[in-house]
Amino acid sequence: MAEITIVVQRRDPELIRPAAPTPRETKRLSDFDDHDSIRSLVSYLFFYRGGGARPDGDDPAPVIRRALGEALVPYYPLAGRLREVEERKLVVDCTGEGALFVEARAGVRLVELEAVASGGMLWPPFPWKHELLLPDVGGSSSGILNCPLLLIQVTRLLCGGLALGLRFNHTLCDATGISQFMSAVGELARGLPAPTVAPVWCRHLLEARSPPAPAFPHHEYDALPLAPAPPAPPAAGDSEVRRRTFTFSGADIAALKRGLPPRLRGEATTFEVLAAAIWLARTAALGGAVPDGDDVRLAVIANFRGVPGLGIPAGYYGNACLAVMAVTTAGALRAGSVGDAVDLVREAKALVTAEYVRSAADTLVLRGRPHITLHNLFVVNDLRYMGYHSVDLGWGKPVYGGPVETPLIGSFVAGAKNGQGEDALMVALALPHMVMDRFTAQVKMLVKND
Repeated sequence: MAEITIVVQRRDPELIRPAAPTPRETKRLSDFDDHDSIRSLVSYLFFYRGGGARPDGDDPAPVIRRALGEALVPYYPLAGRLREVEERKLVVDCTGEGALFVEARAGVRLVELEAVASGGMLWPPFPWKHELLLPDVGGSSSGILNCPLLLIQVTRLLCGGLALGLRFNHTLCDATGISQFMSAVGELARGLPAPTVAPVWCRHLLEARSPPAPAFPHHEYDALPLAPAPPAPPAAGDSEVRRRTFTFSGADIAALKRGLPPRLRGEATTFEVLAAAIWLARTAALGGAVPDGDDVRLAVIANFRGVPGLGIPAGYYGNACLAVMAVTTAGALRAGSVGDAVDLVREAKALVTAEYVRSAADTLVLRGRPHITLHNLFVVNDLRYMGYHSVDLGWGKPVYGGPVETPLIGSFVAGAKNGQGEDALMVALALPHMVMDRFTAQVKMLVKND
């Protein structure tokens, strides 16, 4: 990827409070909101091409600033601050202190960013992501307690386009929830009197039972014995880490499906096939770094909003996802086919019932809100239906909207257009340099169209 230098001029950060009075109260998070795996800040970028006249002018900063304050009225918990109470439970003090907002200008055009991006498409990795995201203001990027829960930087580009950098506290929202909030900001920015989807709190629906009564094994929280360090990519600043985005065309997906047993060709979803294939290719690429007898784990992030029996209403913006785990040995995975891996993925996804979700909440509480087990873990998240691609702030749909970078132990899948303008699936991945080369070769072998 070619390099480009971006000079950004930022104004002083400001706190945007709700535009009208809001309740001053304390709200408990659910037991899916406050476990260690998501006690973190998550960063997204949205790029807009801009153009066209608007009755309120063409400067996005005041428009988005106003809409943010209006959106924080119905979404007032996002203007509060987190604190921890008994047994590490997180609560939101709805103080109305506000979200952090920064206005900026960058001496670059969107077409220049596209020209140096991989394959001419704006897609992670973004070497200049730090310029377009909020700086660390008062320790805002390192903690989750007693600091802003939402941070936004709006950067005006030379061409009239804009970049919106978003950093949010994962304990308040999952991907669907933050997309819902940003869509509300967009609707208010475009002049709608209120968001079309009213936000719903209802975190009590996803509390553990009293007493907790897990009914399933939850391998995602297995406490494993001490072992040699897993072959995960090095730390984020390590020069050996290589991030790459792979494009899978319709022909590539068809090739993967042709390799499945007939019983799966009409049943397995595209995501199941793709997740299984990249898990297999990654494990094969890691080679001897993961001995054949070691367990390997694929975590698929399952959204359970629509699961019957849970009663989660439309507009719920909390965390309503869990990691369901496919587990096998490295040797069995490498010796098997993509179809064998697809079976494991489908079996894991089929676990997600109302009783399984309640069992997972019970397990989280009984085990002290643990982090997901990281040993030999690979996470795949399907972002195609999260709504990022349709967040319209008044300057049209984004050229790109989504995560800033690939997680070091995982991947995400999203829809996009390839270099020929055709619908395709994009898979972002991070691996050590030599492992990435072997992974690339494995993928080419799996999608060959002979």
